[in-house]
Amino acid sequence: MAAQALALLREVARLEAPLEELRALHSVLQAVPLNELREQAAELRLGPLFSLLNENHREKTTLCVSILERLLQAMEPVHMARNLRVDLQRGLIHPDDSVKILTLSQIGRIVENSDAVPEILNNAELLKQIVYCIGGENLSVAKAAIKSLSRISLTQAGLEALFESNLLDDLKSVMKTNDIVRYRVYELIVEISSVSPESLNYCTTSGLVTQLLRELTGEDVLVRATCIEMVTSLAYTHHGRQYLAQEGVIDQISNIIVGADSDPFSSFYLPGFVKFFGNLAVMDSPQQICERYPIFVEKVFEMTESQDPTMTGVAVDTVGILGSNVEGKQVLQKTGTRFERLLMRIGHQSKNAPVELKIRCLDAISSLLYLPPEQQTDDLLRMTESWFSALSRDPLELFRGISSQPFPELHCAALKVFTAIANQPWAQKLMFNSPGFVEYVVDRSVEHDKASKDAKYELVKALANSKTIAEIFGNPNYLRLRTYLSEGPYYVKPVSTTAVEGAE
Repeated sequence: MAAQALALLREVARLEAPLEELRALHSVLQAVPLNELREQAAELRLGPLFSLLNENHREKTTLCVSILERLLQAMEPVHMARNLRVDLQRGLIHPDDSVKILTLSQIGRIVENSDAVPEILNNAELLKQIVYCIGGENLSVAKAAIKSLSRISLTQAGLEALFESNLLDDLKSVMKTNDIVRYRVYELIVEISSVSPESLNYCTTSGLVTQLLRELTGEDVLVRATCIEMVTSLAYTHHGRQYLAQEGVIDQISNIIVGADSDPFSSFYLPGFVKFFGNLAVMDSPQQICERYPIFVEKVFEMTESQDPTMTGVAVDTVGILGSNVEGKQVLQKTGTRFERLLMRIGHQSKNAPVELKIRCLDAISSLLYLPPEQQTDDLLRMTESWFSALSRDPLELFRGISSQPFPELHCAALKVFTAIANQPWAQKLMFNSPGFVEYVVDRSVEHDKASKDAKYELVKALANSKTIAEIFGNPNYLRLRTYLSEGPYYVKPVSTTAVEGAE
């Protein structure tokens, strides 16, 4: 089969307009295993196929792209980088985006290979064309170019090629195309900066990080909203957070939140700024962040009362993030009755809000109430029990009611709440004393889709693996849970049939 493909490839090279041969080659290649093609890779002559890409013929271009995609996969990245340099460069400036995407996908393979990547670094023109692909209209082309440049920058040689040559000028030139392209370049810079302190140093020396931060704290509210997402990505790394603190950026973001009340357009950027502090608190210390930036906690409480579902959603998400560890839970507990009112609000929203906000509320509740077994001190168990009680007059029935609604996402989110408290003795007692609850847990007929079956199984597993469950639920119920667990999430009970003599 591979031999037939090679023969067709040679035939394509001899003809001027080989449309029928291209169709035949395309058809044959689909049936040739990749390992067979790899054995013949040295004999592949792809020049004629690349030449055909230059003809203004849509079907030929489509066929050639598909054929080349298959054949190039059979080539070693080093071989491709050394022997197809000119073809790759032409591919990046081809008017058809599918050709650019094909070329960038192969460059992606080259930059993943440590032996092949020097071939790219030594090809200044190819690197320049990759940079200019960021400025194209097609997002897939731009994303592929960003990915390749980001991968190249993982090495010292790559950092030097990108930041200590004319390539940096090309990058700055591309940024001037329009706002969208400028943000793409910022995205690349943040990706590179996040790798290591050394990478961040190259990016800050280039002036591009400073430019991003200037836009973040500038007067354009829409630009702020876009830039904060990238700065939040940078803050996911320890060295990124250190840099932002040293440069006073975190203080500036806090000050902008302080001034948001007098800004009629603050709703554009405030959700992103609050998210930034939520992530910062979890990655560093919730107590330190909340004590140093009290406006953050103040704004979260304020936003939960908002009539704007976007504001409410972000506030709820942030409370869930903040309360995902014990230190964060204790910070929230210190706010006293104010947090109790917030819990009542979230409980109310989980029943009455639009479906998307309901799910976000349920996810936040799960995060707030979960306690790993090793952290279940008497004080913390009393705290989560009081939080659960604050959500509603009868929280167990509230979540059971939500779980019976005909939305799989809601059903799973409600089960997730039960799973979060399933290993806590006070919750087990509530479940056991609630009429029909144990039967509901082991009833497989309630769940119909995979996600729901998986969510129910996680609940059963959390209960069955708890050290206190046998004592609280009793041995018969404990054995029912263990049986459910051993049968797996998708078990279907066999239906017995009785044969009747004479029946058809």
